[in-house]
Amino acid sequence: MTERSPMLPPERTRTLALASAFLRGVAAAGLGLGSLAVLVTVFWISSPYPDSGPGGALRAAAAVWLLAHGAELVRPDTLSGVPAPVGVVPLLLVAGPVWLAHRAARDAAEPEEGRRRPSQAGAFCAVTAGYLLVAAGAAAYTRDGSLRVVPDTLAFPVALVVAGAAAAGVWTAAGRPFGPLPSWSPLVLQEAVARTLFRNRAEAACRAAAVGTAVLVGGGALLVAVALGRNAAAAQESFLALSGDWSGRLAVLLLAVSLVPNAALWGAAYGLGPGFALGTGATATPLGLTGAPAVPHFPLLAAAPEQGPATPLNWAALAVPAVAALALAWCAVRRAAPADAPRAQVWSPRETALVTGLAALGCGAGTALLTAVAGGPLGSGALAAFGPVWWLAGPAALAWTAGIGVPAALLLRLWRLRERGWAWRRDADAPEGAEDTGGAEGDEDAEDVREGADVREGADGNDADAGPGAAEETGKPRRWWAPWRTGEPGDRTVQEGPPGSAAGGPAPAGGAPEDDPGFEPYDFLPTDPWHEKETREARWASLKRGSGGLMADFPARIPAALRSEETSEQPADAKLTDAEPADAKSTGAKSTGAERADAKPADADGRGATP
Repeated sequence: MTERSPMLPPERTRTLALASAFLRGVAAAGLGLGSLAVLVTVFWISSPYPDSGPGGALRAAAAVWLLAHGAELVRPDTLSGVPAPVGVVPLLLVAGPVWLAHRAARDAAEPEEGRRRPSQAGAFCAVTAGYLLVAAGAAAYTRDGSLRVVPDTLAFPVALVVAGAAAAGVWTAAGRPFGPLPSWSPLVLQEAVARTLFRNRAEAACRAAAVGTAVLVGGGALLVAVALGRNAAAAQESFLALSGDWSGRLAVLLLAVSLVPNAALWGAAYGLGPGFALGTGATATPLGLTGAPAVPHFPLLAAAPEQGPATPLNWAALAVPAVAALALAWCAVRRAAPADAPRAQVWSPRETALVTGLAALGCGAGTALLTAVAGGPLGSGALAAFGPVWWLAGPAALAWTAGIGVPAALLLRLWRLRERGWAWRRDADAPEGAEDTGGAEGDEDAEDVREGADVREGADGNDADAGPGAAEETGKPRRWWAPWRTGEPGDRTVQEGPPGSAAGGPAPAGGAPEDDPGFEPYDFLPTDPWHEKETREARWASLKRGSGGLMADFPARIPAALRSEETSEQPADAKLTDAEPADAKSTGAKSTGAERADAKPADADGRGATP
């Protein structure tokens, strides 16, 4: 229903487009409220002793639906006569309304062929307004029910949750862009976001923070599962004591399932150290349970530790944040020091530590936010404080992940820079013009980058045409696939010279163009006519130097048919054959041993001799 637009004319004006987005928000809220109302009505019908009529059941469904958005409820009918708050939000119920609001905003903002769409701001405002209109009506409907909504919580956090889900939907429809920032933001921040390097580092930090938070919550869920397994008898007894009929037990089971994410966050706070409160006078930590807990009968609360000092099994919960910190460091190092990238693309230790620290800060902020919504009051007396304390759990997560994650990231960076055989990766420059990819793991172009760096070393003249001791001096291995590049005195290959030597100047000593003080690797060609003999030889020598040793080693020469003709009378098709002989073209720029044996040594001036 949220995917299809309402039946409106194909040629819509801006007003009709905004009306369509508004109706999408109303439909999304109606679907969430209607689904929960159907479920509650089924339980009311199947209950053998209902306490109220269908109106009471529908009011309870509306109150629970608003509770899923973060609203705080109040139970006016209590034994003491004092209204009791209900502030614990079942986090599994939040997924449905948030997904519906996100989907409605995404469909409203997505461009559709042949139909006019509202602007992104218009779609966001229209969907949010339609959704909040239904929420306000549901809050007014619950005023006479057994669960009433606190009016202040409709603005915060209900409106904030709906607006955040709608904003995420509009952002998804736009392709999830990262910037540009609004014009009112600081100019320094706008320039930083516009840089690709900043985006790569920010993406790596956010991803590592998400991984660390997920591992922390998963570890908390594992702690709860182990504790429930140890106290399975107490959990079963509590489950059977709450209701005697199958409909009541099914309702208790569904409520327990919806509170499983809350229990996982409680376990994460327990492993971090601050623990969680079981009432105003009791706190459960890995060191033990202190005070007198006020625990109601509920199956998930059977996982709470027993009173008294902790055992070594309780201390094992401290391994959860340690594993989360290591996972955060590993995720950051996978981008900081990819296994297949050259060392020139590896982040520096300072950058690695900075990104890991930012990821730890994000993990701490995420943990604080999640633990804040995982708990809440369940009464006005002893149960006024129930669940983890967010302002203690957040800093604890930051301390664990930063204290262990940053040193672990630096050590993992050194470990990943090593090669097989306990050797360390050599310092290899990245190829010119290569874009910094942020060290993506498994980059398919990593091998090409290394090969391009090796070829460029030869192309720049760092080891090409060097003397016999060049490999020992530079510390680079001699290339077995290019024996003519060893530069040995007895080699029969012809050494090319710089452009100046091809024009008639003396050849550099030892055949190394670097010895000539006037040599430039990318010097300009002579301004003489391009078809002259000296110009051809200089051009051929320059091409050989730029090929990195891949071109055949024979001198440029004039074909015999054109040797006696004047240069100005050469036909256009003959000019194309002066770079290499016919036999070399057919063999793919490789000269055989017989061809090298027939070749004469170079003249004293370094130019190629004519056979």
